[in-house]
Amino acid sequence: MSRPLFLALAFLPWISLFAQDPSAPAARSLIIHSDDAGMSHSVNRATIAAMETGLVTSCSIMVPCPWFPEFAEWARQHPEMDFGIHLTLNSEFQSYRWGPVAGRDKVPTLVDANGYLHRNKEDVRNMARPVEVEIELKAQIDRALKAGIRLSHLDTHMGTVVSTSEMLEIYVRLGLEYNLPVMIMRHPEPELAPDYPDLFSKNLQYIQLLQAQSLPVIDYLFQYYDGKTHEQRLQRYLETFQNLKPGVSQMIIHCGIDDSELQAITGSHFVRGNDTRIFSDADVRRQIEGMGIELISWTQLRERQLRNR
Repeated sequence: MSRPLFLALAFLPWISLFAQDPSAPAARSLIIHSDDAGMSHSVNRATIAAMETGLVTSCSIMVPCPWFPEFAEWARQHPEMDFGIHLTLNSEFQSYRWGPVAGRDKVPTLVDANGYLHRNKEDVRNMARPVEVEIELKAQIDRALKAGIRLSHLDTHMGTVVSTSEMLEIYVRLGLEYNLPVMIMRHPEPELAPDYPDLFSKNLQYIQLLQAQSLPVIDYLFQYYDGKTHEQRLQRYLETFQNLKPGVSQMIIHCGIDDSELQAITGSHFVRGNDTRIFSDADVRRQIEGMGIELISWTQLRERQLRNR
């Protein structure tokens, strides 16, 4: 851990990890967040449609991917929308791959024998040098800023960046350096603890650091890949929304058009197409609003935090 961040942590007051942020509203607020923008043309088309006319209030962009320029152009033209960076250290698909933004020669421990980012987070954990991780993550943020995208937050593809103590520290430090919220939640699901032990043990300290710089965090996080039919998946989402607790929750979805391009890339093409269908449905919007849930973005969450300082 870098010395300035370590010292900052050492002098933070100790508060309960599960205490509700006093600036948070009593109402239930929900960020509907679509991951993987920039991954492919299908994903771009679906994400744009779901943000323009659907229920998606925020998305995050995979800067290393081949279709980043297409999405970046649209994002640059729509600064009123909410865009995060989906910090990416993995290239997981069988036949559709991408390499690092910083250049393979600058981050050799982040790539496999073919020069692509490692397929799984275990390889990143075992091989990546933290200094190279930071070089690559900064290159991704800087590329998005250079493209003219107004950024609202940082999050992480496949959870890799929060899977070790060293990378988690880099993640939070980049949020502080770029003055951007990072996706950390006050109440992580207990079943995540074995895969993300440092996220649990250091959550409190990092939340305090972020809030000291007026960078908000969310309370709860949900994402679902299960359900083989539209009806099953819709019911699961609606039940989750009905049972939301007070505070700010985020539902991560993955938009895509279930076409030949997406089918050639990933076996999750049905899930992505179905997420697009569900979160483009005006009746789903009416049901969510009928539950008294407020749909917000990361930008609005930050504005609320600043108002309540």
